[in-house]
Amino acid sequence: MTTAIREATPDDAAALAAVHVLSWRAAYSDLLQGPYLDALDPEERAAVWRARLAAPDRPTVLLATGDGGRVVAFSCFRAWPEETSDEPGGSGATGVPDPATTAELAALYALPEVWGTGVGRELLAASTEALAVAGFRTAALWVFAGNARGRRFYEAAGWRPDGASVRDVTGGRELEELRYRRELFT
Repeated sequence: MTTAIREATPDDAAALAAVHVLSWRAAYSDLLQGPYLDALDPEERAAVWRARLAAPDRPTVLLATGDGGRVVAFSCFRAWPEETSDEPGGSGATGVPDPATTAELAALYALPEVWGTGVGRELLAASTEALAVAGFRTAALWVFAGNARGRRFYEAAGWRPDGASVRDVTGGRELEELRYRRELFT
């Protein structure tokens, strides 16, 4: 598969939403309840993404497209959100990242059919390069503790848990999320 990476526009919202929903259904089937995953609505997600991509303070969203320009994966990143302390219920182990120097990789999702093909690695590399070019020194992300595949993916790319965690309710289930970090200048 030939992959191209480009920045998303509001016109990409429906394709982005389809990847978002299909990847959640596949990646989190062992973590979240089936009815919750089945109820994820691509049209609702598309409306959210359309608004997000049109907002003046929009995050950066990169798309990986395959043959014929079909969107097969996306990443979303921005400066780390302003906080005064670690999230409620979190471990607070290492403190709050500095929004001036730390970016948040808020999402990276791919269609299950491209898992293991290198598309995700290519998109992650393009995302971290874009963050470094933007002047960020560090990037951080949250990943479900029970998402072994996702954790292995990030760890293979040099991301490491930093000791912070938070428990959050998603789809009616309380799940632990771990914060991972990576230096962008090594």
